[in-house]
Amino acid sequence: MRFRYHQPIPNFYKIENPKNPIKHISDILFDELYNLVLDAGFVGVSYSKLSDDFKSQWGIDWDNIVILKYQMSHDILKMENSKEKTIFEDKEFQEFGFKTFEIADFLRKNNFKADLIHPLDDKISLRAIAMQSNDCVITRSNMCMFEEGLNLGFFMIKTSIENLPFKCENDMLWVRDYCNTCGICIDRCPENAFDDSEKLKRKVCTAHKEGCSICMTICPFFKQGYQKVKKRYDRNVQKNSSGVL
Repeated sequence: MRFRYHQPIPNFYKIENPKNPIKHISDILFDELYNLVLDAGFVGVSYSKLSDDFKSQWGIDWDNIVILKYQMSHDILKMENSKEKTIFEDKEFQEFGFKTFEIADFLRKNNFKADLIHPLDDKISLRAIAMQSNDCVITRSNMCMFEEGLNLGFFMIKTSIENLPFKCENDMLWVRDYCNTCGICIDRCPENAFDDSEKLKRKVCTAHKEGCSICMTICPFFKQGYQKVKKRYDRNVQKNSSGVL
C-alpha cells in the first residue's frame, strides 16, 4: 500500500537516456556514484538483481536496481497524527525524490540507462524489489527494514549497469524470529490494527492516511539501532544453546 498523502513527483530529468547505454561501470565511477549518493543526504545504497521468475511475475523486462535509502526525520515521526505531519512527511519525500532524479541524470550523463521507478505506481511492489536485494527484511509491523535503520524511505533507479555489487544471501532473516518474540508493536498499536493471527490489517492501520508511526517509534530497532539489537539477540541465542548442551 502506498502513502496516500504523497503528491506525485514531477519529472525532473535534465538529461535524456543514451541511445546505446553501456552495461559495466568502472570502480572509479562507481565510487563517484556512491559518494554522490551520500553527499545528497542518503544514508546508504543497496542493489537488487531481479530474478527471471520475479520479472515474469510482475510483467517487467528490467532487472538491475539501485536503491537509495534516506532516513525519515525522527522529529516528524514523533509528531502527533495530523494533516500537518503528513505535509512534512510529503515534503521530505519530495526532496529526496528530486535528488533521485539528479543521481539518475549523473548515470545518464555517463552513458548508462537510468530511470526512476515511480514510488506511487501500484503496478510494481517496491518492497518486493527491495527484498530481492538480500539486504532488508519485512518486520512484524509490515515495514521494510535495512541495517541502516527502520525509519527509512527509499527511491529506486532501474539501470543498464550489470556489474553492481549484488548480494547473494540475506543475513537479516533472523529479524523475523526476533519479531515473533517481541510483539511491542502489536500490544501498543492505538488502532488495534493486528488480527487474531497477529497479522497487520492494512485497512485498519492509519499510517497511510494520517501518518501514524507509533509502531516504528516504539520498536527496539528504532530506539536502539540494528546492531545493538543484533548483539543482544546473538547473546541470547548463544546462551540458550549453551543451556541445551
